Amino acid sequence: MIRYMVKRITGMIPMLFIVSVIIFLFIHVIPGDPARIALGADATGEAVANLRTSMGLDQPLFQQYVTYIKNLLRGDFGNSFKSHEPVSKILWEKFLLTLELTLWGMGWSLIVGILMGVIAAVRRNRWPDYVGMSISIVGLSMPEFWFGFLLIDLFSIKLGWLPTGGTEGWGSLIMPSLTLGIGVLGLFARFTRTSLLEVMKEDYIRTAKAKGVSKQLVILKHALRNALIPLVTMSGIQFGFMLSGAVVIEVVFSWPGMGVLLVDAVKFRDFPVIQGSMFLFTLEFLVITLIVDLLYALLNPQMRID
Repeated sequence: MIRYMVKRITGMIPMLFIVSVIIFLFIHVIPGDPARIALGADATGEAVANLRTSMGLDQPLFQQYVTYIKNLLRGDFGNSFKSHEPVSKILWEKFLLTLELTLWGMGWSLIVGILMGVIAAVRRNRWPDYVGMSISIVGLSMPEFWFGFLLIDLFSIKLGWLPTGGTEGWGSLIMPSLTLGIGVLGLFARFTRTSLLEVMKEDYIRTAKAKGVSKQLVILKHALRNALIPLVTMSGIQFGFMLSGAVVIEVVFSWPGMGVLLVDAVKFRDFPVIQGSMFLFTLEFLVITLIVDLLYALLNPQMRID
């Protein structure tokens, strides 16, 4: 296991290097001069040139990248062009908010999705199965931002029960987390149903039934435990996608997380913040994938890691 971990972590290094190159080149093809945007259209050419020098934008592109990598190896993402605060401090504050929102969205969708999938599998080809799978299809097909606008219109504008956005207590989490999790809810439900039906065909399940074990005990103790092992892999990957894909949801609900930060950074051409945000998204996805692989190996004794 340790050897596998070392191998995976070592393999992440060249991938992060390639991603850093792509991110660096990408942000430098974005139209607009950060110095000009920061000073405004009425700023003199001299003032813009001085600001570009202080930002390090007057250096050759290769030299800028070398400086960026040197700072990155020390854990320094630089300072924001807009707020002049350390990017690492900004990213940490915003990441915690995005993580909170993602955990809520992931939590309710995973619990409800598994419950729907189990009920649909147990009541296969009956009305609970049809209703559950219909809901899952709607969740998978519905654009998340559109669902978010529907929730705002109903619970904020018409009923006045919940705030339209911001971080005003736990009520501000309800609509964004529901919107973020509606898509993966259908995925979890359908995956659980399919996986459980496959496991129910196994010989050891038929043996347990032949021994007189109750249907509820067979499902909960034997079938469900094995059916959920593959779900670990999928849920981990979906969690990574939700973390990096919360940009639109955060903008819709004015949730001050990584999504709003990234949109503002692109708007103001805040290169250090853009680079730091994209690099953090990549790193967190790689780490989540590693954790998922390790958990799968621990949950499945039949899996052997070379």
